Amino acid sequence: MKILVINPNTTSSMTDKIGAAARAVARPDTEIIATNSQNGPASIQGYLDVATCVPGLLEEVARHPDVDAIVIACFDDTGLNAVRTLVSVPVLGIGEAAYHAASMVANKFSVITTLSRSVPGLEDNLTRYGLAQKCARVRATEIPVLKLEEGDPATMYKIRSEIREAIDQDYAEAIVLGCAGMADLMADLSAEFGLPVIDGVAAGVTFAEALVNTKLKTSKIGAYSSL
Repeated sequence: MKILVINPNTTSSMTDKIGAAARAVARPDTEIIATNSQNGPASIQGYLDVATCVPGLLEEVARHPDVDAIVIACFDDTGLNAVRTLVSVPVLGIGEAAYHAASMVANKFSVITTLSRSVPGLEDNLTRYGLAQKCARVRATEIPVLKLEEGDPATMYKIRSEIREAIDQDYAEAIVLGCAGMADLMADLSAEFGLPVIDGVAAGVTFAEALVNTKLKTSKIGAYSSL
């Protein structure tokens, strides 16, 4: 099967990281097509970036008509409903996928994200997905998305500190990494802290494979109808 993994921002180094994370969990017979929007913001941090990246995202989807599923690799689940209306194959957002995965392996989870201005949008999504009660807290590290590309030890210290506080103060039993730019951290942080640390790219790809294998497609009756 072919899974299109789209980074809705225009930063190709982040797309490379996302593609590597997707291929690390994909089945041997799954082809991952990792790409990013050609037009739009360099990073997505808050409501304005979410809105301005949607046209580029839809253009990129249109460039890849022959895929079996699509994963939108932005934790805000940018343009998710619009893309589901545009196509009939399964479409997953990495935020949605990560939240559902966390709810299956832990009673309570906390989210570690980037800037404070991103928090309200993530909280809105949790409510929309019916998972707000499972989330103990959405925590901001105040690390800009593109800072994650630098591999700065101070950045990792902030992420680790927030995870420790989520465990000690929120009583979180799992951690959701709230940015596609953190996709490469899941395994090491899970081992370090001894609890599930969930990356939405990995969750999105594996859920997409499951939907394709069960021959499920996006419903075209009602909300996702294009007529």
